[in-house]
Amino acid sequence: MADLALDTFVKRIGDRSASVAVIGLGYVGLPIVLAFHDAGLTVIGFDIDSAKIEALAAGRSYISHIGSDRIAVLAASSRYAGTTDPARLAQADAIIICVPTPLGPHRDPDLQYVADTARMLAGVLRKGQVVSLESTTYPGTCDEVMIPLLEQSGLKAGADFDVVYSPEREDPANPSFNTRSIPKVIGAQTPQGLQRARALYGVIVDEIVETGDLKTAEAVKITENVFRAVNIALVNELKLIYARMGIDVWDVIDAAKTKPFGFMPFYPGPGLGGHCIPVDPFYLTWRARAFGMHTRFIELSGEINRAMPDHVIAELGLALSRHRAKPYAGSRVLVCGAAYKKNVDDLRESPALELIEKLEVLGVNVDYWDPLIPEIKPTRAHPGLSGRRSVEVTEDYLKSLDAVLLATDHDATDYDLIAANAALIVDTRNAFAGRDVAGVLVKA
Repeated sequence: MADLALDTFVKRIGDRSASVAVIGLGYVGLPIVLAFHDAGLTVIGFDIDSAKIEALAAGRSYISHIGSDRIAVLAASSRYAGTTDPARLAQADAIIICVPTPLGPHRDPDLQYVADTARMLAGVLRKGQVVSLESTTYPGTCDEVMIPLLEQSGLKAGADFDVVYSPEREDPANPSFNTRSIPKVIGAQTPQGLQRARALYGVIVDEIVETGDLKTAEAVKITENVFRAVNIALVNELKLIYARMGIDVWDVIDAAKTKPFGFMPFYPGPGLGGHCIPVDPFYLTWRARAFGMHTRFIELSGEINRAMPDHVIAELGLALSRHRAKPYAGSRVLVCGAAYKKNVDDLRESPALELIEKLEVLGVNVDYWDPLIPEIKPTRAHPGLSGRRSVEVTEDYLKSLDAVLLATDHDATDYDLIAANAALIVDTRNAFAGRDVAGVLVKA
């Protein structure tokens, strides 16, 4: 590709005459659509889910922390178009891929969505385009999976089009950070691709962090999530140890984090949730095996984190026996919170769903309440819970229960109502610390 083409691309980004297509309009893709639109570029939003396209066209948000006022502005703009038609992607100067990268049934990487997207793009790709993958994956995915599929178009990566990897770093519902304020890591196949990526993302973020190649950029994201998974496993294990010693791990962390260096607070919970932390470390362990490496430390962390729902259930069973003189079977329990973390409406890998299913196997009568998830949508891991609806929580309802199990500490939770009326509270988030609880409070 001639230098003129590079200069033209950078100029079109700079004068806002370029267009950007975003594939996948979920928790990662939709904020990127909004960021590029806010920066003055023309944006094409693509998703195979026509319901998302229709919602955006109607000015309606389907993600709780993204207000419909922002979507209404997008819907009314002549610089935005939503589509389910792959042919529209040929119109874009840059194409950003934000599709899921889940685990398969044997905890191996499932790159079906990345591969299907690359095959789809091969049918519409044109010279001069930039293709950027943001989905979290293992090092080598772009070189070994995506580029060969894109080159089925007859075009050559690095010569006819550029390939970029720029991992998503969204933290939904975190008021301290947004797309612009989070530094953007970029890696590319060629120096020219890196220049294009710098120009592309430079209009929506304040800081660009360049890496030497695609594999390094892929490794950055997976390292960030392995770091979190390992440290969460550590505090989960410390919670079990300190509980045996009669020590509250939350008090320990609160005191330890006052040290201004050498310590970073992580917090225990009922299990890992969200798309990244429960999934991404296993992408690296799978990839490491191809190089004859056994990731013992990472895999041990995964074992600890995956065991936490069973620990919570055991603590609930012990509390029911001690304080309610009841077994699991026949007990009435409210699981408070279904989302994987506070103040989001995201069910992906949520430990609350596993808790509900396992409790029901034990004969517990389980309801759930979540102000952000009025109905449980279909999930790959828990299809049997699809259609289950959130209950109304009242004083009389709480008094009819044997226990409330707090799985997600939404700010909208009426903690005082629960504290005053629940006979037994099993708290996995330390949300009731310092509150006046009328019944029995158990930290799990």
